[in-house]
Amino acid sequence: MHPRRPDGFDGLGYRGVGRDELGPGSRPFGSGSEPGSWVTSPPDIPGSRNLHWGEKTPPYGAGTPLGGAGPNEEANLGAGGPGAEQLNRFAGFGIGLASLFTENVLAHPCIVLRRQCQVNYHARNYHLTPFTVVNIMYCINKTQGPRALWKGMGSTFIVQGITLGTEGIISEFTPLPRELSHKWNLKQIGGHLLLKGLTHVIAMPFYSASLIETVQSEIIRDNPGILDCVKEGIGRVVGLGVPHSKRLLPLMVLTFPTALHGVLHYIISSIVQKLVLFFLKRDNSHSLPSESSTSVQSMLDAYFPELIASFAASLCADVMLYPLETVLHRLHIQGTRTIIDNTDLGYEVLPINTQYEGMKDCINTIKREEGMQGFYKGFGAVIVQYTLHVAVLQLTKIIYSTLLQNVS
Repeated sequence: MHPRRPDGFDGLGYRGVGRDELGPGSRPFGSGSEPGSWVTSPPDIPGSRNLHWGEKTPPYGAGTPLGGAGPNEEANLGAGGPGAEQLNRFAGFGIGLASLFTENVLAHPCIVLRRQCQVNYHARNYHLTPFTVVNIMYCINKTQGPRALWKGMGSTFIVQGITLGTEGIISEFTPLPRELSHKWNLKQIGGHLLLKGLTHVIAMPFYSASLIETVQSEIIRDNPGILDCVKEGIGRVVGLGVPHSKRLLPLMVLTFPTALHGVLHYIISSIVQKLVLFFLKRDNSHSLPSESSTSVQSMLDAYFPELIASFAASLCADVMLYPLETVLHRLHIQGTRTIIDNTDLGYEVLPINTQYEGMKDCINTIKREEGMQGFYKGFGAVIVQYTLHVAVLQLTKIIYSTLLQNVS
C-alpha cells in the first residue's frame, strides 16, 4: 500500500527535499515552495466548538529559522503572555459553564412558576408580564422558603440524562442518524427526526414525574429522594406506585403531543441557531482580528456567537411553542392528584381537577373558558428567565475581558 504523505514529510512540516539534502544554511520551515496546507493547526480552547470563523492558521514566517522568533511572534507574546494564555484556555470553559448554570440552576425558579401557572386552569391572574411574576415569586419565597422555588431541579437533570442516553443507545443499535451529515437528504432528515421523536416518547413517563415534582406545592409534599423521578416514571409505565384518579390519561394519549412538542422544538431551535450563526459569521468575516491584535477580544468574539445562537434558538422555540407546552403540561398533570400553589396569592394551595379527554378537547376547553390568553399563562416567567440569562452572559463576558486585559 502506498503511503499518502509526500516524500520528505517527517510529521513536523513539509520539506521539499530530504533530510540528508539540507545544507548548513537550509531552513526547515518557511521556504518559498512550501505549501501552507501542511502547517499543523493549534489546539482549540477547551469548551469551544468553532473558534475564529474563516481564520486560517498562519504558517511560520518566511525566513525564520527553527526556534527563532518571527516578526509576528513577538507581538503575540507581548499581547498574550503566559498568564493570559492560561486564562485564555479556561475562558471558554468558564463562559460555557456560566451559561449552563443560568439555564439549569439560576433560571429554575422561573421554570417552576411558569409550569404552575400553565396547569392552574382557574387562576384569575395570568402573569403575562414579568412584574407580576417577580411579585408572586417573592410571596412564595416569603411564605414557604427558597426551597419552594428550586423544587424538582434534580429530576430535571435526570430527565436530561435519560434523554441523552436514550438517544445515544437508539442511534448505536439502529440506522437512525444521531447527527446530520453535510450531504443530508430527505431520508436522513426523516430518520433523524424519528430518532428525536422516539427519544421523547421513551423519556415521557419520567418527564411526567419531573413535572409533578416541579409544580407540587412545598407545603404538602414530603422530601423526595433523588431517584424518585425514575421510580415514579417506571411505576407510571407498569401501572404501579402512587395511586392516581380515574381521570389519569393513558400514556398512549400523551404520546402524540409529547413527540410533537419535542420534534417541533428541535426543528425550530436548529433552524434559528443555523440562521443566527450564518449572519454572525458573515458579519465577523469582515472584521477578523489581525495578527498584532490581542487574543482576548478575538477569543471572546469567536466563542460568544455560539452562545448567542443557542440563546436565540431556545428563546424562539419556547415562545413559539408556549401554547402547545401549556396543553402538554395540563394533559400530563391530569389525574395525578397534584396540589399546586395558588399563583394568584402566593400562599394557600389548589388541587388539579381537570377532565380533558385529549389534546383536542384541552385546546377547545382552554379557548372557550380562558380565552386565547389562557394558552400564555405564566409567560412573564419566560421573559424573566431569558432576561436573567442575557444579564449573566454579559456580566461573564465583561469579567473575562477585564481579567485577560489586566494580565496582558
